[in-house]
Amino acid sequence: MKLTRRALLGTTAAGLAASLLPGGIAFAADTQVGIVVKIGGIPWFNAMEQGIKQEGSKEGVNAWMVGPTQADAAQQVRAIEDLIARKVNVIGIVPNDSAALAPVLGRARDAGIKVLAHEGPNQDNRDWDFELTTVEAYGQAHMDLLAKEMGEKGEYIVYVGSLTVPLHNAWADAAIAYQKEKYPNMKMLGDRFGVAESVDETIKTTQDQLRAHPDLAGILTFGSQGPIGAARVLEDREAADKVALVGGFSPGQGVKYVKSGTIRGGYIWNPMTAGEIFVQLGNMLAKGEEPKDGMELVGVGPVRVFPDKKLIQAQKLEALDKENIDRLVELGL
Repeated sequence: MKLTRRALLGTTAAGLAASLLPGGIAFAADTQVGIVVKIGGIPWFNAMEQGIKQEGSKEGVNAWMVGPTQADAAQQVRAIEDLIARKVNVIGIVPNDSAALAPVLGRARDAGIKVLAHEGPNQDNRDWDFELTTVEAYGQAHMDLLAKEMGEKGEYIVYVGSLTVPLHNAWADAAIAYQKEKYPNMKMLGDRFGVAESVDETIKTTQDQLRAHPDLAGILTFGSQGPIGAARVLEDREAADKVALVGGFSPGQGVKYVKSGTIRGGYIWNPMTAGEIFVQLGNMLAKGEEPKDGMELVGVGPVRVFPDKKLIQAQKLEALDKENIDRLVELGL
């Protein structure tokens, strides 16, 4: 399996870091939590890794992130197989393809390993999934912003991380259904494009769509690299005033485009907080504790717990606008 050098070093470093308390006092970290994300080396998951390391050190948990070199389900499968062989207590997963991961996650659970998903509300063979916003709230918030910036009329296109990323497509479904109901003078062109975890693929698709649709008025993107790639094209083509670009991204990567007005805005949750929650919940599950409705989680406060859905639901969004972007950048996001 190909992993980023950062991820490989991080795996080794996690074990070392977990063997020391502040002041250099050694202890045995009995709990091991390995978290497999969609892709390593991009700002969003770099921030998540920082949260994983911080919370692991705080709770005395040997926790680390595995970042494949591509947003590829096969690489995630191999990473999970490695964690099963290592006999970790908990596997965390941010899935690229829920169906492709279900069999290997089933093997993990058969081996007595707890499985904790994030951005995977429909992931089979999980013990729990945690989310920092609801599907409907996230999709509708972005559509409201896109509609505002488009004057509630015109044609738009939609990007997602890939056509198999479950949560991106659920957000898109919610946004599109909401548009049809609330903004009838807007129209989505064609089908969604699975490019938004790649700057290069987003650039190429945006160039192609601008050529094919000269009257294009909006781009809605789910996937942290989508706004960045599309913004580059809009600035190169001097089309930022004509095409409303809306979506979530890592603040440090997109701050200049927000300030220039090329990215009109979007919403995110804090990936650093998601990393902290992975460790907090992972430690809880490893101890045999079950989530309880109303319990408090780091960074988000009380959460709803739905045992029938295997869902832990928080609601904590940040606006990616000119008023808020500098504060998010200062947080290291």
